[in-house]
Amino acid sequence: QVQLIESGGGLVQAGGSLRLSCAASGRTLSGYTVGWFRQAPGKEREFAAGINRSGATYYADSVKGRFTISRDNTKNTAYLHLNGLKPEDTAVYYCAAVSRPLYSWYQASGYDYWGQGTQVTVSS
Repeated sequence: QVQLIESGGGLVQAGGSLRLSCAASGRTLSGYTVGWFRQAPGKEREFAAGINRSGATYYADSVKGRFTISRDNTKNTAYLHLNGLKPEDTAVYYCAAVSRPLYSWYQASGYDYWGQGTQVTVSS
């Protein structure tokens, strides 16, 4: 199985940028679809962005045009570039992976492996 570790979170002012990393170990990440989810206090975990094994990407409407997901198979790492951050982007961000075909990007239950999360806080 694959182990995932997120990093890169922090405190940033509105309009700022961050790059989150999701480093994989145990298996080659290129064989997995990777999704980024986020969970704000008191809210359910929600899908933000995903990238499949072919490199095709998909974004939630709330982040489209501001966030970019990518992967570097040589580093066994996926990334989420966060630009134009807003206070409502404040959340714990999680990466997730699955080797089976996904029926829906949005369903967290479709992903088999999860990282521990990294906190992103956006101040106004």
